[in-house]
Amino acid sequence: MSGNGIDAAACNPVIRIVPEADPGTPMYRAEAKIQPRSVKGRFAIWRWLVVAITQALFYGLPWLAWNGRQAVLLDLSSRHFYVFGLVLYPQDFIYLAAVLIVSAYSLFLFTAIAGRLWCGFACPQTVYTEIFMWIERRFEGDRNARLKLDAAPWSFDKVRRKGGKQGAWILFALWTGFTFVGYFTPIRTLAHEVAGLSLGPWEVFWVFFYAFATWGNAGFMREQVCKYMCPYARFQSAMFDRDTMIVSYDAGRGEPRGSRPRSLAHDRLAGLGKGECIDCGLCVQVCPTGIDIRQGLQYECIGCAACIDVCDGVMDKMSYPRGLLRFVTENGLDQGWSPRQMRRRVFRPRVLVYSGILLFIVAALATSLAVRSPFKVDVIRDRGSLAREVGQGRVENVYRLQIMNASEEPQRFHVRVDGLDGAVVASPAELDVDAVDTGSLAVRVEIPYATAQAAGSGAHQIRFLVDRGASPGAVRTVAERTTFLIPR
Repeated sequence: MSGNGIDAAACNPVIRIVPEADPGTPMYRAEAKIQPRSVKGRFAIWRWLVVAITQALFYGLPWLAWNGRQAVLLDLSSRHFYVFGLVLYPQDFIYLAAVLIVSAYSLFLFTAIAGRLWCGFACPQTVYTEIFMWIERRFEGDRNARLKLDAAPWSFDKVRRKGGKQGAWILFALWTGFTFVGYFTPIRTLAHEVAGLSLGPWEVFWVFFYAFATWGNAGFMREQVCKYMCPYARFQSAMFDRDTMIVSYDAGRGEPRGSRPRSLAHDRLAGLGKGECIDCGLCVQVCPTGIDIRQGLQYECIGCAACIDVCDGVMDKMSYPRGLLRFVTENGLDQGWSPRQMRRRVFRPRVLVYSGILLFIVAALATSLAVRSPFKVDVIRDRGSLAREVGQGRVENVYRLQIMNASEEPQRFHVRVDGLDGAVVASPAELDVDAVDTGSLAVRVEIPYATAQAAGSGAHQIRFLVDRGASPGAVRTVAERTTFLIPR
């Protein structure tokens, strides 16, 4: 209160201005559609070569026959997984884990050496985007023609071009979804079901789901998947160092950039204060993620090298040396190293560690597959029949053996037992199991009463020896341990 009894705060109220909400404010930043320009060059050839190889494998493998069945088939209904001559079961999940680990360390190794080489050349998102853009160019033309078509009012020609593109995209996506499901349902059976309109509900779901994902990701989202959805772009920097090969702009050669007549000789650039970059902007136009590589390393760069191809073409036209944009390390660019000097830095500690771990895992996986038994045995004690004394002064235990034949030929198995003196199989000891099937055999094991007295009551370890063949010592033997109970 002041001396005249008036509250000064009341005379000077604090006025808060609350801005009204803007109903038109978007929830995300709008970006212009990227229309990459087509490009030719040595890296474009390599990129399309990888597209051809990967897609030939993806679309061709399901149709390849092996031993009278599909060469690669993940048969979920029967829980049999065929990979050429290898037959795997759910119990072999460890091999899938090993393959995933090998893939991860391979990605780490390639990234440490050559940056996002996988992203730019072999990633499915990149591969299918390349295919979809090729289809788009067949219907709508190259970059300038597409930009003009997008800006034009709707007409019969625009509907024809846009509709034709979408129809081709959808057909290709459906073919891709059909092929994907063909790895889980025999593809020839699947083709007959499609022709007869008799697909099961799950097959219909996955064909259309995978087709929709391909159509949406490669046709519309494109670079948005690489920039915002793929986690690899976010953690790749953890695998980069100054000796990693990346697409880089040589600012020492290119700056100061600017236009100039084509007749300007290269040896006159320094005197006129010009660098080799003519600031044509083609490196931005061909970039599938829409970045300007001249601004330095950016996480959006997928290492496709399209900018290198187009820049080399410009350098050829200007009669300048190639390599203004090139694969180079940061150390090599800063210190002016030659390619040979940069290659010497490849075998650095990070790369050696990745290589050592990768080689160890691959060797372990190959060894495990090489010595993998063609059949498996599980021993289950018969719960309804405990240890008992039988005639002729013998003690008997009853077991059930589950024998899984992992080969593609019918097999006969012979069962033996050891571990206790005088232990014998007192029941039929042979079992025939069909190819890639499981058989069950009830086995009675007996020991002499004198052995039981000498061993004492309780559980004693024995082994079942299962031979693949009708006689002991056949091709392969699997030993499975269990216990023999001696009553008091």
